[in-house]
Amino acid sequence: MEEGSSIVDLEDELQRHFGHAEFRPGQRQVVETLMVGRSALAVFPTGGGKSLCYQLPAILLDGLTLVISPLIALMKDQVDVLEERGIAAARLDSTLEAAEVAEVYERMLNGTLKLLYVAPERFVSETFVAKLKRAKISLLAIDEAHCISEWGHNFRPEYLRLAALAKKFRIKRVLALTATATPPVVAEICAGFRIKKKDCVQTSFLRRNLAMHITPVPASERLSLLTQKLTTSAHLPAIVYVTLQHTAESVAGHLQKAGLRARAYHAGMASEVRAFVQDDFMNGRCDIIVATIAFGMGIDKSDIRAVYHYNLPKTLENYQQEIGRAGRDGQPSHCEMLACADDLTVLENFILGDTPEESALRHLVDHLLRLGDEFDISRYDLSRTTDIRSLVLETVITYLEKEGVLEPAGSFYSTFQISFNHAEDRVIAGHTPERQRFLAALFVAGKRGRRFLTIDAGAAAAATGETRERVLKALTYLEESGDIAIKPSGLRHRFRLLPSAKDRSPHEVATWLYGLFTAREKKDLARLNGIMDFASAPGCLTRRLVAYFGESMDADCGHCGRCAGVEASVPPRSAQWEIAIAGIAAINALRSEGHAALRSKRALARFLCGITSPAVSRDRLTRHDAFGMLECVPFSEVLAHLETFL
Repeated sequence: MEEGSSIVDLEDELQRHFGHAEFRPGQRQVVETLMVGRSALAVFPTGGGKSLCYQLPAILLDGLTLVISPLIALMKDQVDVLEERGIAAARLDSTLEAAEVAEVYERMLNGTLKLLYVAPERFVSETFVAKLKRAKISLLAIDEAHCISEWGHNFRPEYLRLAALAKKFRIKRVLALTATATPPVVAEICAGFRIKKKDCVQTSFLRRNLAMHITPVPASERLSLLTQKLTTSAHLPAIVYVTLQHTAESVAGHLQKAGLRARAYHAGMASEVRAFVQDDFMNGRCDIIVATIAFGMGIDKSDIRAVYHYNLPKTLENYQQEIGRAGRDGQPSHCEMLACADDLTVLENFILGDTPEESALRHLVDHLLRLGDEFDISRYDLSRTTDIRSLVLETVITYLEKEGVLEPAGSFYSTFQISFNHAEDRVIAGHTPERQRFLAALFVAGKRGRRFLTIDAGAAAAATGETRERVLKALTYLEESGDIAIKPSGLRHRFRLLPSAKDRSPHEVATWLYGLFTAREKKDLARLNGIMDFASAPGCLTRRLVAYFGESMDADCGHCGRCAGVEASVPPRSAQWEIAIAGIAAINALRSEGHAALRSKRALARFLCGITSPAVSRDRLTRHDAFGMLECVPFSEVLAHLETFL
C-alpha cells in the first residue's frame, strides 16, 4: 500500500492483520497522518490502543519501523503477540544471546523485519548505530514520549536526544505516544519533534466505567482495611500499588495469610520470578498483584476489576496511568486510594535526596572542563567519584549539551569478552597471511580467562600497531561470520568541548546547574502537593482529574466517591517522629567513624533517611546499622538538624 491510501483500504488492512472491524477513537487519524508522510502525536489514555497506531503503518509502509520502548517486558509481550499474527517483529535487549542479536541484525538489514523494538539506551551502541545507518527506516515510534519533557513527571535524559537522532538518521515520520501528557508537556513534545498542531491527536481522558474513591485512613489501620476490602469485595482481579519493594512483600504476605491469592511484584525480584508472577496473574492463577509502579505497563489484561493505591501515588500523572489499567473491557471497575499523609515523608525524601550537592556539581564540571577539547568518560566511574546518582549524572550531562557546553561525539565499549565458536587456530587460518598475523597479535593482546578472551580495544590497537577502528572491524567481521560471540562492556561516551564553554568558569556552570535542580525539586514537590489537594478536595473526582489534563466535563460523573456523598477530608498523618537524644548520639558515633562517603551534611542526611548513593553503595554502607534509622523523618528536617547541630 502506498502513501495516501484510502480509508477503505486502511479498514480492510485493519481487519486482515488485526481482526478489528473498525478503528478506536483517534487511531484512524493518526494512521492516515503517518501514511501521507507526516509526523504525529497520539495522546490516548491507558488502554486506548496506542500500539496499533504504529503497528498497522509498519506493515503497510516500505521499510523498518523502529519502536522506542522503555521496558523489556513490554517489548517482549508486544513482539510475541505480533509474531503470533504472522507479523515480522523483533526486539533487541540485554536478555538476548549473541546469536539472537546477530539474527535480528540480519533481518533488519535484509529488509525482512517490519518492526524492531529497542530501549532508548540502545543508541549508545556503536554496532547498533552503524547497522541502523544501513537500514531503511520508514517510521520512528516513541512510546512514553512524555519522558522527553524535562519538566514532566517522568523525565529521562536519553529521551531528550531522540529528536536529534531522528534528524541524524533522516527519518521522515515520527510518532510520539503517551497517556499522561498535560498541555505544557504536549507542547514540548510537538516542539521537539516538529509535529504540527493539526497532527496532535488527543482523545478523552474520561473513563466513565472507572469509579474513583478516596478513603482517608491512618497508617496503623491501612493493612487491615485493605484486607477487609479485598476479602469481602467482588472487585477481583486487582492491582494494589505501593511505593517500596519491602512494602510489596509484606502486604502480599499478609494477604496470603488471609487466604487471598496474592503475589508481590517489584524490580528487586529476579526477572524470571517477575515473569512467573505476571504469567500467573494474566492466566487467572493469581487474583491480586501487590506491586511497585513498574507493573502494568503494556499489560494487556482487560478484566482487572480494581486498582487500589495502598500508598499515595507520586503524581496525578502516575495516578491517571495506574487506574487506567482497570476496566479495559469497558465494564464497571473500582479505583480506591487509601490516603495516608505518612506517605509524604518517603516520597518527599526521594525528591529531595536526588538533588545533587552544589560542591559535587562543581567537582564534576571542573573535571569535565579540564579534560581537553575532545575526551571520553565512563558515566559509571564519574558517578562513583562524584557521588552523583547515575540518572542524575546523565541529566547533568544532558543539560550541558543543551546549554552548548558539550557536544556528544558518540559512544563506544572499551572492552569485549570473546568466546570462540570454533577452535582459535581454525578461526585464524581462514584468512590471508597478513590478516592471520594481525588476528594472532590481536588475540595475544587479550587477557585470557577460563571462558572468555577479554580484549581492551585501545590496548589491543597499541599492541598490534593498528587503529582501534580496525580492531573493531575485525571483531565485527568474525562475529558476523559466526566464528566468535562478543559481549561488550566498559561503556564510554565521547564529547567535544564547545568553544563557547571555554569562556565560562566551572563555578558559574555548576551554580547554573544547581539552580536547575533546585527548580526541578520545587516542581516535583508541587506535584506531590497536587496529590494531597486531589485527595482532600471536595467535588467530583473524575471532573477534577480530567481537568488537570486540560479537559472539561459538562456534568459530574455521578459515580465517584464524592458524587456518592462521601465528604472530603484531609488524609490523616501520624505524630511526627523527632530526633531523640539517642538518635543524636548515634549520629555522632557514625560521624566519628570517619566514612568518606558521609563527609557532607547532605550525604549524611540521605544515608540516615535510607537513600542510597553511589559512594554509600561503593563502601557497602547500606549494611550499617544506622542506614535508614531516620527514614520516618522528613529529609528536610534531618538536613536542618544536621546544619544546626553539626
